[in-house]
Amino acid sequence: MRDMLGREEVITVEKALEFILKNLSEVFPPEIKLNIEHSCGRILSRDIYSPENLPQFARSTVDGFAVNSSDTFGASDGLPAYLNIAGEVLMGAMPDFELKKGMAGKIATGGMLPIGADAVVMIEHAQTIDEKMIEVVKPAAPGENVIQAGEDIKKSALVLKKGHRLRPQDTGALAGLGITDVYVYEKPKVSIISTGNEIVPANNDVKPGQVRDINSFNLAGLISEAGGEPVKRGIFKDEYSVIKKVVEESLKDSAMALITGGSSVGTKDMTAKIINDVGSPGVLFHGVSIKPGKPLIGGIINNTPVFGLPGHPAAITVCFEQFIEPVLKKLTGISKNRFRGRKLVVAAKMAKNIASSSGREDHIRVALEQKDDEIWANPIMGKSGLITTLVKADGIVVIPLRKLGVEQGEVVEVRLF
Repeated sequence: MRDMLGREEVITVEKALEFILKNLSEVFPPEIKLNIEHSCGRILSRDIYSPENLPQFARSTVDGFAVNSSDTFGASDGLPAYLNIAGEVLMGAMPDFELKKGMAGKIATGGMLPIGADAVVMIEHAQTIDEKMIEVVKPAAPGENVIQAGEDIKKSALVLKKGHRLRPQDTGALAGLGITDVYVYEKPKVSIISTGNEIVPANNDVKPGQVRDINSFNLAGLISEAGGEPVKRGIFKDEYSVIKKVVEESLKDSAMALITGGSSVGTKDMTAKIINDVGSPGVLFHGVSIKPGKPLIGGIINNTPVFGLPGHPAAITVCFEQFIEPVLKKLTGISKNRFRGRKLVVAAKMAKNIASSSGREDHIRVALEQKDDEIWANPIMGKSGLITTLVKADGIVVIPLRKLGVEQGEVVEVRLF
């Protein structure tokens, strides 16, 4: 069936995208080695395993006193536990003393626990009697206020998977492990071929009937945001041989080619013919049931996707988000994760009860999971000093100041990273 303009009937957005993805064989980009200083936003080409424990030693999460927890059992305001001060833990140094029964060591947040200590009493729960003695008014449980060696990341554990897009917290975790270089995929090059006798460069004065190039700048920004490397080939006249040549040249070093203009029906509509003439399978669809962007052309030339885009800037953006970006994501080597897209907030049901103290705004890190037709937010529990609670999380749920928690099944807003 043909439409009123004589073209084959348009197809749905879903069907058009399916045609492209189904006919595109998966080919991973070449990999390069990068310093983590420049790796944020890049896609890992190899799994990363931890070369060591993080942290390498047990350390305090609060300012206070390192103790053997058994020495504090039963302590209260009315019946405190009295402990002798054995010394002070200096930051960045191994303690030069060990705790024997009935002893404590002064320690700051991040300090290394001395031998003999298995917990830390917060400074608020201890009173200084003099320079050599403290009284503890609240007992400490074994492991309380302590991050154990390897509690954040264990040696040989899988830290980040191949295909993962590196975020700031990921590079922080790598730095903490001493990993300063990573292997990532090269950004796929996307050629932008601007066509039209009326198009002139942005720095030109325009004559009647001419318009400055807008679309190549819009596309370049969209491509960069989606993880690609835009390559502007220039502005070309509506001549078959000229456009065909630049398309052929672009396909030699690009993972995708975008031709702007020339997709509407008319005497100068050569885009579809050029795509078919340059290689196979050629045009997969011409016309999509979308507004704006109906005249879109989609095709593949020797496993390289090629799109013929309408000339209107609004249509360019709509077509990019609906068609080009999903295809470009596949070309970057990124692993599929439906929760890490362009949307900033996701509504989800909380998977567990979470308590919160009134007067405190709690930011709960969560990982998203789909069960049946619902999205659930699974709290990532752990001490605030653990970088992996951020690495494993898809976003954060904020419990407001005067709310006493969130109940299981309650719908919450997840702020995606």
